[in-house]
Amino acid sequence: MKLNSKEARELLEKERPNQKDDRWIGHSIRVGDSAGRIAKALQDKGIDVDVDKAITLGYIHDIGKYNGESAGHVMRGYEYLKGKGYDDEYCNICLTHSYLNNDTLCTAGGIPDDIPFRTEFIKNHEYTIEEKIINLCDLMCPQSGIVYTIDKRLIDIMIRRGAYSNTQYHIKETYKLKEYFDNLLGYNLYDLFPEIKDNL
Repeated sequence: MKLNSKEARELLEKERPNQKDDRWIGHSIRVGDSAGRIAKALQDKGIDVDVDKAITLGYIHDIGKYNGESAGHVMRGYEYLKGKGYDDEYCNICLTHSYLNNDTLCTAGGIPDDIPFRTEFIKNHEYTIEEKIINLCDLMCPQSGIVYTIDKRLIDIMIRRGAYSNTQYHIKETYKLKEYFDNLLGYNLYDLFPEIKDNL
């Protein structure tokens, strides 16, 4: 079953009344909206990217936090969307959004638990351009629903979660990801977010 951005937003709003803390919903909306902005700019450059899908994936990437818990939200979100009958192209974002470089070790907040299905999926999955946009936007948008530079966002994550043996690796790959999109656009993607200067 297909999913579009309007339906994805409705999924979030259906979960909102059940939340004691709905900051993850504000974060998800900002990730989706930011992804749409980047996707549209890429499309304007002639790059094949589905703008509505980028927005949709941004809205649903953290849907696994519906029960109020961050731990385990990657697999929980995947199972939530699969249980509703959505196609893999939507369910997969719950798995891919936290991991760069096809490596579950390339993530923020420490070494993840070993879940063989997830590890093998990430290792072998060919990330779509829309999934890569979500990887980046997730690392630009804090829980407060605003946009940061990746520098400030990575510091925000380290303050809250700590620094670990894989932190340097993750930071390096985050910078590579931003550079990838800067090169596709032909300019600094921060130019798409003039409001970012208010959050420095």
